[in-house]
Amino acid sequence: MSPLYAAYHGRAVNRALYVSLALMSIVGLLSACSRQDHNAYQGYVEGEFVYLASSQSGQLAELPVTRGQTIKSGAPLFALESTDEYAALQQAQQQLAAARAQLADIQTGKRPPEIDVDRAQLAQAQANARKAALQLTRDEAQFRAGGIPKSQLDDSRANADATTAQVRELTSQVQVARLPGRSQQITAQTAQVAAAQAAVVQAQWKLDQKRVTAPAEGLVYDTLYRAGEWVQAGSPVVQMLPPQNIKVRLFVPEAVVGGLATGRALMVHCDGCAADVPAKITYVSSKAEYTPPVIYSNESRAKLVFMVEAHPSVADAVQLHPGQPVTVTLQ
Repeated sequence: MSPLYAAYHGRAVNRALYVSLALMSIVGLLSACSRQDHNAYQGYVEGEFVYLASSQSGQLAELPVTRGQTIKSGAPLFALESTDEYAALQQAQQQLAAARAQLADIQTGKRPPEIDVDRAQLAQAQANARKAALQLTRDEAQFRAGGIPKSQLDDSRANADATTAQVRELTSQVQVARLPGRSQQITAQTAQVAAAQAAVVQAQWKLDQKRVTAPAEGLVYDTLYRAGEWVQAGSPVVQMLPPQNIKVRLFVPEAVVGGLATGRALMVHCDGCAADVPAKITYVSSKAEYTPPVIYSNESRAKLVFMVEAHPSVADAVQLHPGQPVTVTLQ
């Protein structure tokens, strides 16, 4: 072997060795990068927003909350102008008061002064009846003696009968004055009172709908109107995110989903969080979210993924934000 050939052969062997070592290093790095915890999966945070609106239309009069504010349950969110609803409530209340007064009047009969008038008229009629009876007695005696004509006796008898009938009429009126209204009248007026009460409830409900409060504690995620703008019925004014509506969504392969069940614990890691957030699985999808466009086989089954949802506790949910990417580790 010549010295030139030996030198060339040595350089070729070294070059091959260097290439082999470089390839082994690259393979090692790729293997190290591909290694990961089989219980860890990528996911993201999702929020189920609550859109709060009024069933009534009106101008937005008050908006005491701002975007990004955390509020308590029952806190006022917004109020619409309610002049017409307030007037309708007052009208309904007055109509109810009138219906109740009329029912009470029917149930109690006439007032005592009115009964006293009837009694006075009855006493006068009784006195006239006694006077007419005495006059009839005298006229009958005079007619038998021939002192008066038959026509005068007939007038006395008619007057006595009329005064007696008047006494019976006024006696009945005094008795009726003490009685309440007839049962049919009372029933009808009672129905009028019930209808007036329903009108008050309806008017109060419409007035209450002009003021909307927070159904639960949470974050005011956004406000969709400004004070002074007209809001149509059913149009959301405030978008809220209660902490119990924050959830984590992840996708797991087909080989893992069979071992998952609701209630299983997991840990959620997010960038910037002081510590991992514990959560529990609340939903496991029963069907694949993504299906490869090939015929099922043992190889393609590994490409199937299933959606899993988990909810953290209310206290921990405030650390997570919708759209935030997270890493979830099964426990």
